[in-house]
Formats: sequence, C-alpha cells, structure tokens
Amino acid sequence: MLTAFAAVPDSFTQRNINYRTYIGECPSKSSVSFAMLVMREFEKNHSLKNVKEKIINEKLDEKHFLSDYRISYNPITKKLKINLECPQPLVKVQVYKTNGEEHYSAILGDNGKMYDPGYENLMKAEKKLTGNLPLLAISMQQLEGDAPRDLANYIKLMDQVMRNQVSEIIMNKTSELTIVFALGGKATSVFMGADLWEEKLPKLSKIIGYVQKNKRYPSSINLVNSKKVVVKFSDNL
Repeated sequence: MLTAFAAVPDSFTQRNINYRTYIGECPSKSSVSFAMLVMREFEKNHSLKNVKEKIINEKLDEKHFLSDYRISYNPITKKLKINLECPQPLVKVQVYKTNGEEHYSAILGDNGKMYDPGYENLMKAEKKLTGNLPLLAISMQQLEGDAPRDLANYIKLMDQVMRNQVSEIIMNKTSELTIVFALGGKATSVFMGADLWEEKLPKLSKIIGYVQKNKRYPSSINLVNSKKVVVKFSDNL
C-alpha cells in the first residue's frame, strides 16, 4: 500500500536524489519521523551502511514502532526507496514483578514483540485502531521467555469476533493462562491451563458460540484438561 503524507511525500527529489516512501499500515506521524532521519543520514555521504548503523545504534526501528524496514538505493536512477512495516497491536500489557508490584506497561504486537504504550494512542489518533485493546497481565519472569511470542500466535488464531470479546488475559508464573471474556454484559473466566492452547481453541469457540446462541452465559469454562470440559453457571441462572 502506497501512502502519501504531507511532511514527506511518497515521491520527491532533494539534492538530486529521488525518494519514495511506502508506509503500509504504519502510523504516518512515526513513519514521517523515521523517513526524515534516514534521508538526512543518507544525504551526508550516500552510505546505506551508515544509515543501517544509525538505525541500530539509536534503535530507531523500535522508537518508531517498526516490525520491519527495507531501504535500497539505485545509483543509476538516484532513487532511494524506504519500505516500512508495523505490527498490529494485540493487547495492552501490564508487567508485574514477582512481588506483585506493577513494573511497566507496553503493547504486544502481532510479531510477539513489545512496544511503547504510546503506540496504541498513535494508532487510535490516526483511526488505524478502533476500540480498546484487551489487557494482558504477565510477570517479568514470563516476559523474558517465549510467552510473548506464544501468546501473540495464539491470539492471532482467534477469529475477529471472538477476539473482540476478550477483555483480559492473565498468565501466572507457571504459564497457566486465564482468558476473561465479556459475554452478554457479564464476565466469563476461561481457564486454559499451561499447554495445548491451540488444540483447545476449537472447543472454546464452539462453547462460546453455543452459549451466545442460547443467551445463557457461564461464569467460568475450565479447559485445563482438554478431554474434560467443565462449564459453570452462577447460582441465579
């Protein structure tokens, strides 16, 4: 997707160099900033190596919410191309220390990496994200392992309708997963256990579809044992 924006047009010439910038679904504001830094660095001595070193040393890709970038230069046509890609924000993350105190907040992208929480606001401001992201509570210990990538992959397996009904995700220090859905205006806690999440997903989807169809919403769904599903309803139902 080719996108033009005011501060840096998709194609323009400066100092005999023709620049083309592709930002896809990235926020325009952060993309403009990144593109300008690349252009200024390249104009110093026309070195892509120096541009690469600047990006790495200053962590410009991380600061500008990029999941990938490609920069190329054709010396014959004197054309520099900048291709940017950004992650889809999946959840708002609250990271806790072992003593339970909050450590910091972040946004988990669909690539399994963490980004500054300002990314959500930036995407909302440009209407590239609508609605609120669900909340993920996770310990610092779990964050340092494969949990972010595993969670991102699992969330992406959910269809959009199911994903939109997730209000909170909790992973404890033993990797046991709890998902809280907002169904019929009520909270339904789903206990997924510590493994076989992908295998359990079709069962979960079937149960949620059934209870919504019948408009009788459970207080909890226990899928810890994939062979024995337990659905509990509150006493007043």
